[in-house]
Amino acid sequence: MKQPSRPALIALLLAPALAVGACSKDAASYPSLGIRPTESIGFGEPAGKPVVVQPDPTLDTDIAAFRTQLDRIKAGFAKDAASTQAAARAARGGAVGSEPWLTAQTALAGLDDWRAQTSLLVTDIERRATDRAATLAPAYPALDAARDAAQAEAEKQGATIAQIQASLPAA
Repeated sequence: MKQPSRPALIALLLAPALAVGACSKDAASYPSLGIRPTESIGFGEPAGKPVVVQPDPTLDTDIAAFRTQLDRIKAGFAKDAASTQAAARAARGGAVGSEPWLTAQTALAGLDDWRAQTSLLVTDIERRATDRAATLAPAYPALDAARDAAQAEAEKQGATIAQIQASLPAA
């Protein structure tokens, strides 16, 4: 059997020593890769202090006017929706363009007018909220509630109109 050469034997003996030296700890030069205290806190937004909304008598007066207008629109729409549904029932089974069909379509146009008034009211309320936000004032819960009520009424009116329209023969 052939004997390994002297340089190969030296390299074979030094290799484990060099490998063990690479694993040694040098705490002075490199930071630890462990989790630091700031990394365990999290990235969520800290909870802010609740904002106290100061009463605004002018805005409260406007909100009351918005609600009164919404109540008037709701009552008018409900009254006209009942007569439109009756006209649509009378037009069922009739031909497109017949007198009952035209009466129902005219009544639907009246409902669209009520819905347009509701949509305009939503726009007015949202404009008021946007103007308030532009001054960096906090949200006003009564204004948000009025907007939500007007938006819900607009959606309800849209669904009622679609239901009545679907019951009529298509043009």
